[in-house]
Amino acid sequence: MKIQSVRTRVWEWRGKTVPPSANFCTNAMDALYDRGDAMGSFRFHGWMTCEVETDTGIVGIGNAALAPRISKQIIDTYLAGLVIGQDPWDYEYLWQRMYRSTHAWGRRGVGMVAISAVDIAIWDILGKAAGKPVFKLLGGRTKEHIPVYASKLYSGPIDEMQREAQSYVDQGFDMFKMRFGWGPKHGTAGMRENLDRVAAVREVVGPDRDLMLECYMGWNLDYARQMLPRLAPYRPRWLEEPVLADDIAGYAELNKLGIIPISGGEHEFNLMGFKQLLDAGAVSYIQYDTNRVGGITAAQKINALAEACQVPVVPHAGQMHNYHLTMANLNCPISEYFPVHDVEVGNELFYYIFEGDPEPENGFIDLSDDTPGLGLTISEKHLGDFEILE
Repeated sequence: MKIQSVRTRVWEWRGKTVPPSANFCTNAMDALYDRGDAMGSFRFHGWMTCEVETDTGIVGIGNAALAPRISKQIIDTYLAGLVIGQDPWDYEYLWQRMYRSTHAWGRRGVGMVAISAVDIAIWDILGKAAGKPVFKLLGGRTKEHIPVYASKLYSGPIDEMQREAQSYVDQGFDMFKMRFGWGPKHGTAGMRENLDRVAAVREVVGPDRDLMLECYMGWNLDYARQMLPRLAPYRPRWLEEPVLADDIAGYAELNKLGIIPISGGEHEFNLMGFKQLLDAGAVSYIQYDTNRVGGITAAQKINALAEACQVPVVPHAGQMHNYHLTMANLNCPISEYFPVHDVEVGNELFYYIFEGDPEPENGFIDLSDDTPGLGLTISEKHLGDFEILE
């Protein structure tokens, strides 16, 4: 079996979107005085699919959400020629070819995103060729089913956030993640807005369910130091990305305070980067995304590294490329789940492009033992809502 072609497409959403609202979610742009939608650069209203076909007719499907037009160009120009004509079972060799040949410019960010998409597609091929789901190739089933947390609860009016939280409780979820809407430039009044919303959501979900808190890089070290003791009474399971992703020392200082576990890694892009985080004691939970860190081949190495350090891995965003790794690794205890809804930030585009993602039941998802590969197909239901770029 040899790889004979690589096809990339960019899917740009032209359908209905939820308009931005004030104090929707803190983010790295909040530190600037720019007016308008500060969250704009973090909305992903485009996606890239990568279909790798073999001479036996098997097509593997990979994907990437970050900078899809650029990741498409990287695959078309630099990566496709490195894998065409090769045996997909030599996945480690192919990964190293892609990583090392682009090392001068591709070690982080969009270069690794492009490698991820190709690698995910290769693993989909391997599962289909073996007649096994990908998680069976990675170690097999380590849990009966995967506990998932409902991940939305963007900052808004308190009564609306409480109604949303109650809807997840009613669906059987026992874990929830909410976002902050205020950061350093909003001062102590903004702190009170944040705390009022955490208190309100905790009131709804009760004392015995997990509540996770997300900053999305919108705070700084000083602000986070002040907020941690104020948040501690609400017993969050973790505080996510409190500072910029490059501030490893800031993460480490906050994590070592021992007040609230610190999580991160959504914006880290390779094995060495995660080693730096772990060596510094910077995170209590790792949250890579498989379609950012170099694909399944790289993610498995990060999983092994994290397990050796006894730091749990909870991949960002759920989705099938992450679910298979969670199922196959004991050190991946739970998964994130984005509820299906109208296109807002853009993570929900996954449900408009692909079919096959499992739906949660009482806060759990399961993967089929009988569906080969990742279990995804490209949907035709919403083609009219996308502009598709070949």
